[in-house]
Amino acid sequence: MKKVDPKRHAERMAIKQKIMNERIAQADKDQGVLLVLTGPGKGKSSSGFGMLARALGHGMKVGVVQFIKGNFSTGEEAFFRQLPNVEYHVMGEGYTWDTQDRERDIEKAEAAWEVARRMLADPSFDMVLLDELNIALRFEYLDLDRVLDDLQARPAMQHAIVTGRYAPEALIELADTVTEMKVVKHAFKEQGVRAQKGVEL
Repeated sequence: MKKVDPKRHAERMAIKQKIMNERIAQADKDQGVLLVLTGPGKGKSSSGFGMLARALGHGMKVGVVQFIKGNFSTGEEAFFRQLPNVEYHVMGEGYTWDTQDRERDIEKAEAAWEVARRMLADPSFDMVLLDELNIALRFEYLDLDRVLDDLQARPAMQHAIVTGRYAPEALIELADTVTEMKVVKHAFKEQGVRAQKGVEL
């Protein structure tokens, strides 16, 4: 490892600190943020649930609507359902390759969106997680314009998190923060390791 001059390092960090302090001072707005977590890598839902835990730590009220997922139990559902200030709905019946019934998938997605719309219109919810919504949009189970309108019309201080691969470009444009997860390695693909409790389930 290359040896770093302590004095030079301290000078660089002082410059960086000044820049960051100036940016923080200029960021003076408070508002609800629309976050999109997408991409093929693992961690989209996990990140969303991490933000829910953070919000609950601040005494905030949160809502969860899970699209697509639903034919298996998960640790996050078991954990978050038992907590106060959480309204939790699992609305899907499994992955699209499991259900193999497009009309039924559309029906379930539309029912899920009605629950989501209610939460997005209710200022008592500080944060709403719409897990795997992007998949429902990709397969056109829901009208994209309607979803975007409802997301845009939510209360000014409400945060919304949308997860799932293949986020549509229009949603990315509307969002305040977008993170794309990238795969480097995955135990399932590389080694045939099935979904593990506490990691994927």
